[in-house]
Amino acid sequence: MHLRAADDASAALLLGHGAGGGVTARDLVAAAEAALAEGVSVALVEQPYRVAGRRSPAPARQLDAAWTAVAAHLRAGELSGLPVIAGGRSSGARVACRTAGTVGAVGVLCLAFPLLPPGRSAAATARSRIDELDALSLPTLVVQGTSDPFGMPPPAAGRTVAQVPGNHGLRTGLDAVTAAVREWLPTLRGRGS
Repeated sequence: MHLRAADDASAALLLGHGAGGGVTARDLVAAAEAALAEGVSVALVEQPYRVAGRRSPAPARQLDAAWTAVAAHLRAGELSGLPVIAGGRSSGARVACRTAGTVGAVGVLCLAFPLLPPGRSAAATARSRIDELDALSLPTLVVQGTSDPFGMPPPAAGRTVAQVPGNHGLRTGLDAVTAAVREWLPTLRGRGS
């Protein structure tokens, strides 16, 4: 875990990485900088499989268990008393969605949410992961590249979808990523405090 404290923090943003990447992904760094600029502390969380040097992710239940353990540790320590926003990119966004209630999140930030498994077949479409987003009753921001091969989640009640230039890597639309996060974070003020 890499913690960056904001001066007089009003909340904390926990960000997890994608399946094959790490916490230095450009969109995660852009989101972290945006949060810090808004007075929100940031914890970039590395999953145990990445800390161990492996590239292949653990099963979902193990990812979720590790995430909730880190969140509990932070809430009992360095981030005590702060409202928590759960978030991540790709696989990390899915973990944040699945565990938002467990970690007591006041909002969820999803960068490059992998709506559809790779491939455009009817079978892939049938395996949509929209249920993970639809299960959230918290304010949610999805920042998605306009040409993301994993699809574009639809907006819904409580869910804002910011379409930014780029694909699943979100490497080319970093200014738009930053702007979307900075615009959304103030909407969470007063939640959970």
